[in-house]
Amino acid sequence: MKLLPLILAGTALAAGVAYLVRKREDGTSILDELNDKAPEWMEKGKQYATQTIDQVTDRIRQRGERRS
Repeated sequence: MKLLPLILAGTALAAGVAYLVRKREDGTSILDELNDKAPEWMEKGKQYATQTIDQVTDRIRQRGERRS
């Protein structure tokens, strides 16, 4: 009985991987597209993180000035 969920999960995982690597009409796969866009997304993530850290730092400084 405990083997059936593992078999189903393995089958779903295999189907998902097959879907990601299947070639489309233009000869590329979804995985190819993800790999191509990853550097752009990393750069956007870094910019967002820097902006958020700056905002948090400013708020902490403002609270510190109010208490003084």
